[in-house]
Amino acid sequence: MTHPEVAFQPWEDRFVEALLQDLAFDQRGLIPAIAQQHDSGEVLMLAWMSADSLRETLKSGHVCYWSRSRGALWRKGETSGHVQTLVDLRWDCDGDTLLLLVDQRGPACHTNRRSCFYNALREGEKVILSSPEEGE
Repeated sequence: MTHPEVAFQPWEDRFVEALLQDLAFDQRGLIPAIAQQHDSGEVLMLAWMSADSLRETLKSGHVCYWSRSRGALWRKGETSGHVQTLVDLRWDCDGDTLLLLVDQRGPACHTNRRSCFYNALREGEKVILSSPEEGE
């Protein structure tokens, strides 16, 4: 599954604010965001975004999440160098989940795997589908 290439253009403030009004943030002011590799369709991770992290992402093109554990903005790749560049943003019919089509540089997962979704069940047993990337 591939998505057509869409070159990121910074959003104007008025469009960002209109989108924020249409989204259904939870009681903590957060919305789930699924990151998907834009050209392969690979699901990379799920994280949370606040209005501020979404604003920053839409203005800069560099994906920024909200870290629930740190209670602060989390700029993807800020320390690891494994950045996500926004290609396109979509949201679901209810406005309560975001889909970020991204260009991921390096592993997306903190375990140094390409995707956070590397566990599966096979014949009643948990299996690990991928190993951490070398040299990262």
